[in-house]
Amino acid sequence: MIGNRHAAVTLAIALGLLTACGSGDGLPEVTRIDEPAPIRLRGEGPPGSNPETCHGKDETPAVIETVTHHVEVPEVLDADGNVVSPASVRTEVVQEIVEEREALWFESLCPDQMTPEFVASVQRALAARGLYDGAAEGVMNTGTRAAIRAFQKPQGLNSSVLSLAAARQLGLIEVERITR
Repeated sequence: MIGNRHAAVTLAIALGLLTACGSGDGLPEVTRIDEPAPIRLRGEGPPGSNPETCHGKDETPAVIETVTHHVEVPEVLDADGNVVSPASVRTEVVQEIVEEREALWFESLCPDQMTPEFVASVQRALAARGLYDGAAEGVMNTGTRAAIRAFQKPQGLNSSVLSLAAARQLGLIEVERITR
């Protein structure tokens, strides 16, 4: 029992240290144990979305900092003006939310569109950009998910679920042309 408690505390500290490290691009570095995020099927997206589309949801946890405040406590005098308690400084340690939790919905491909042929095309497109170095075998594996995240993250989407916008940027999905 004590060994399990020690292991749990060690894991919590390690995860806390991992999530506290930033990547320098303005987005918090987040360890996501439950990857890949589920794709919401047609009709399961955010309120007001097109019921014929599928969506992914990128949830970034709140950023919480422990802040130390030094509070001046004034002296306390009795009715005769004698000092009952001298002035002092009290230290308060509080946790404050620096950035609120954020949920970002995005349009994604539906599972029936993620065929082995399409996934192989995604892998080739990411490899051409130097983000994927595995075989284009058409399997959505850990390396493919990491490459998708690396491609989308500079655009503000920290997710390994391929967004429809990213698929278009990779040249894999049709883009509507505006005719004049």
